[in-house]
Amino acid sequence: MGRAATGGAGLNNEFLEAVVEVILREDVDKLGHRGEIVKVAEGYGRNFLLPRGLAMAVNEANRAMVARERKAWEAKLAKEKAEFESLAQRIGTLRFIAPRKVGENDALYGSVTSGDIGEFLESKGIEIDKRKVQLEEPIKKLGEHEVRIKLHPEVSATLKLLVSKEG
Repeated sequence: MGRAATGGAGLNNEFLEAVVEVILREDVDKLGHRGEIVKVAEGYGRNFLLPRGLAMAVNEANRAMVARERKAWEAKLAKEKAEFESLAQRIGTLRFIAPRKVGENDALYGSVTSGDIGEFLESKGIEIDKRKVQLEEPIKKLGEHEVRIKLHPEVSATLKLLVSKEG
């Protein structure tokens, strides 16, 4: 009986929302990246994206402004990438010798961690967050190792590490 009263399909047109286009000012999860033009429900745009400054209305002036900002943003990213590439070359020339106490069968007491590598780089004047050092687990073996350091989404460096017997 309820279906017949609503016109058969059970849908009321009053609940269907209009779709609007907005230009994203910031990256928004599951929606898009900064500068993209996306279609969203009118209420989502009006009540969430626009008041928080995450998006702006699509018009010619805003499109031109976003194009200028995108050029500046891309130039900044290219400059950062070049700086990180030069830093990666510098790190590639370094060699970290980590003396550690060893026990029977050359088993290390302790290990070499990303924190140790971060401190070594800091002592050489290179400020890097230890979380950028990509160690799957701390190094617990004597010998030569190569440690990857992710400096930028497109740039990583390799540091040569020698774990040796202390004393």
